[in-house]
Amino acid sequence: MRILLTNDDGIDAFGLKVLYDIASALSDDVWVCAPLTEQSGKGRGITLHDPLRARRIGEKRFAVSGTPTDCVQIAVNDLMDSPPDLLLSGVNRGFNLAQDVTLSGTVAGALQGMTLGIPSISLSQCLDFELDIEAQWLAAQVYGAPVISNLIKQGWPADVIMNINFPDCDADSVTGVEVTKQGLRDQHEMHAVKRVDTRGRDYYWMDFHALEQTLLDGTDLKAVREKRISVTPLHLDLTHYETMHRLKKTLGGVAPKVIKDEVAS
Repeated sequence: MRILLTNDDGIDAFGLKVLYDIASALSDDVWVCAPLTEQSGKGRGITLHDPLRARRIGEKRFAVSGTPTDCVQIAVNDLMDSPPDLLLSGVNRGFNLAQDVTLSGTVAGALQGMTLGIPSISLSQCLDFELDIEAQWLAAQVYGAPVISNLIKQGWPADVIMNINFPDCDADSVTGVEVTKQGLRDQHEMHAVKRVDTRGRDYYWMDFHALEQTLLDGTDLKAVREKRISVTPLHLDLTHYETMHRLKKTLGGVAPKVIKDEVAS
């Protein structure tokens, strides 16, 4: 089995070393193509207005001056002599839960693999950014390969990725594995911190409040809080079908002139 690794924390991130060890327990044919610099929060961004440069830094190992999506696209299209059988993205330093998945470069790397027809998994090691200086990587190191191996045996649809989050605890404290749904934080945590530079000009740092959230059963948020490994199937279809069917009753098949007349009135 050929495995391609990427991430959004950059080619030198410790989480990528953890991922390489996980992948090496599953295969002896492991390739790495990761961003040259950190790309956290870039989501599914691609580089359109600058050239992309791929630097070979070892056998089957490349650093790319772009996003995780760029890395996967270039690796599969050009750098590898044949496509991978599995793509792993991570292990991210920090959680990718609930709304985070729409911002995450880690999840985006897996989504790009999926769009290229490659079974893909994103992996993140949770940590409390208010308390932790560094993530406790042992949960991912110990359970990463067994969880992935189990997923491979069971399989999943071609238009789905698996999003794994390891809880913020040591390996012995992990209480199990739970297949979860994507949660939804009920309080918005992101905010811009305003500061002033030495020349008196305003600038901003994006930051996050550590707000208590309502934790619902079956969600990724609650699973990791209770020290379980969360495995969430995700897909790209963002259609809200209930609203779509409701609107079809009034808008579906309506001639453009009728809509224009109603707006004018």
